[in-house]
Amino acid sequence: MNVYEVLKRPIITEKSMRQQEELNQYTFEIDPRANKRQVKEAVEKLFDVKVTKVRIINLPGKTRRWGRKVSRTSPRRKAVVTLAPGDKISFFEGV
Repeated sequence: MNVYEVLKRPIITEKSMRQQEELNQYTFEIDPRANKRQVKEAVEKLFDVKVTKVRIINLPGKTRRWGRKVSRTSPRRKAVVTLAPGDKISFFEGV
């Protein structure tokens, strides 16, 4: 799998911004087929940083209702990446 296919998009929420500032952790939505090794290699190659830890969270789809219609949202997968002390991803600066 190509490194550009592994990472779909960054997740920018209040919690992820706090983790970024205090714990040096960054959150990405990833491809459902990606594993920890692929996520680590993709982040290191794309952002030129040293990754120390990767945690992957599976988010199941939720049931939604619109009037009578009931459907499910698609399941997602996200990764929380911890960087080595002193490393930063400049993509997230100024957000």
